[in-house]
Amino acid sequence: MERYSPPPTISSSANRRGLFHENEPFAHGWLPTGGPHEIFYEECGNPDGKPCVILHGGPGGAINPTMRRFFDPSKWRMALFDQRGCGKSRPNASLDDNTTWSLIDDIERLRIHLGVEKWTVFGGSWGSTLALAYAITHPQRVEGIVLRGVFLLTQRELKWFYQDGASILFPDAWARFCAPIPEAERGDMISAFHKRLTHKDRRIQGEAAQAWSQWEGDTISIRGPEARPSKFNEIDFAIAFA
Repeated sequence: MERYSPPPTISSSANRRGLFHENEPFAHGWLPTGGPHEIFYEECGNPDGKPCVILHGGPGGAINPTMRRFFDPSKWRMALFDQRGCGKSRPNASLDDNTTWSLIDDIERLRIHLGVEKWTVFGGSWGSTLALAYAITHPQRVEGIVLRGVFLLTQRELKWFYQDGASILFPDAWARFCAPIPEAERGDMISAFHKRLTHKDRRIQGEAAQAWSQWEGDTISIRGPEARPSKFNEIDFAIAFA
């Protein structure tokens, strides 16, 4: 009779790979779109490396220095850009000519501008939806796809996150999210927020934007509000994000 020996204990912290080292862009600029928007972009890593484009979440989340650390900067030529209406792209928080298909055009416009034939497309959260939409539209330009935190904006996902589902996991954060919305309108939170986020009164717009942005920040991790990035509290970021 063989004696059972349990498998060795593996320390997850000892074996977990961290992000690559911090690095600064070697190029940046604003890319005209032929319309009201100018897209801010930057390139990081190895100018002669394997090309990839990194798509941020949100929509409206903007790029940040941490995103430069997802790929080995000695081997990859990373292109990052702020999607329309957010980050350093101009004008800020604009919804004019700002659709999924406009953003797909921007990705392709950036690829051509940078002289890239094919690249790996990386996206997280909303960026995963955009990555898939771009790959479906321009398959001949995509060498590979890497997705994280997949959120495809299906009606089921939207209802779970903004109406009934995540509210059970984060009841305190949900109460703060609901605060700007009268009870009579809480049966459709997305529509109720949209009405206020597009309001001409910046006070009303700002109050709704902060509630929306903080809800997103409070639910970014299972740890809840303690994990909320500080930028989610900034009013200009909140309005663009929301």
